Amino acid sequence: MMADLSIEFCGIKSPNPFWLASAPPTDKAYNVVRAFEAGWGGVVWKTLGEDPAAVNVSSRYSAHYGKNREVLGFNNIELITDRSLEINLREITQVKKDWPDRAMIVSLMLPCEEHYWADILPKVEATGADGIELNFGCPHGMPERGMGAAVGQVPEYVEMVTAWCKKHSKLPVIVKLTPNITDVRKPARAAKNGGADAVSLINTINSITHLDLDRMVAFPIVGDASTHGGYCGSAVKPIALNMVAEIARDPETKGLPISGIGGIGNWRDAAEFIALGAGSVQVCTAAMLHGFRIVEEMKDGLSRWMDEKGYATIADFAGKAVQNTTDWKYLDMNYQVIAQIDQDKCIKCGKCFVACEDTSHQAIARLVADSGERTYEVIKAECVGCNLCEITCPVEACITMVPQETGKPYMNWTQDPRNPRAEPVFEAATLP
Repeated sequence: MMADLSIEFCGIKSPNPFWLASAPPTDKAYNVVRAFEAGWGGVVWKTLGEDPAAVNVSSRYSAHYGKNREVLGFNNIELITDRSLEINLREITQVKKDWPDRAMIVSLMLPCEEHYWADILPKVEATGADGIELNFGCPHGMPERGMGAAVGQVPEYVEMVTAWCKKHSKLPVIVKLTPNITDVRKPARAAKNGGADAVSLINTINSITHLDLDRMVAFPIVGDASTHGGYCGSAVKPIALNMVAEIARDPETKGLPISGIGGIGNWRDAAEFIALGAGSVQVCTAAMLHGFRIVEEMKDGLSRWMDEKGYATIADFAGKAVQNTTDWKYLDMNYQVIAQIDQDKCIKCGKCFVACEDTSHQAIARLVADSGERTYEVIKAECVGCNLCEITCPVEACITMVPQETGKPYMNWTQDPRNPRAEPVFEAATLP
């Protein structure tokens, strides 16, 4: 059996779900052709705007590092394309002609006046592009001009501009959402109300990664100053997954196609986004750090995993985790797990003991034999199943969380007698 990685996303066909996001890697034909040669299923061309083109500063990037200089998060203050509209449109036309089987989405950002959009949309359509993505997320430089996140943070503007694009173009409209907002469901609902064919998220998060403490200025440094930029990369994945899930399970946006973005660097990341409702995934930072060839491992890994699980197509597991994602108040209050330490795997480092003793529930005992050898054991009566010991343990699968048989039925917080606002318990209570 060989898994079929091809997708159809709001009418746009692609040989696989891996697209390059609108960013420096998709700024010109040279890069995009290299990406297609490497096997990417599609690209979102770097955001086009009005002429004259935007002007960028130097330097533009900074990073949040882990151990051994591993880049955990990436920050940029780069604007939309700084190449002319004419050159971009000409290159898009040629690349789409040469690679007709790949998805070609064009990102757009213009002032909030209808005539700008009415003027550019026919030009984009003439390139043969498959769809447009509205950049309502850029958090730096463009909001000061009334664009980017300045639009994405106001649902009424999102709906208005989306409606203009549907009015002046036949192409599928994907609305890219900003995470710099209290409730991402509101602009998603507005996009749907405006006629959007899909949403993509997340765009980058407002950030300052670190400072030069000698010069007292943040990175990236431009002369003697800096500014906040857009944060992306592995570190933002948990935030992105949550926002994708919020839209996927919102009754008002249920069924709205989602292109998942944010920290996707391998096949497993992609599978998680798809399981939470994404129909395609967009990658940027991982490609910038490791090059376009990473898509080979992503396709191979996803294909092998699908074969192993018996998923013939992407659609077979798309959204399967959404039904198991709910509000805290509907979780089972009677479910219980207790930590268990595999003594054969334990390396006696004591990290679990220190973490639990100092900051949690004092549920791990440190036993010292006459020989001086230490052993760590879980005190079951004190363990609340918080997972801290499992997380701090450096040995995979040494500590596991074991479900306990409580003999109690499902009961959520709305039904819990300890809740002062508990509701009556109805028969066959289930997840909503």
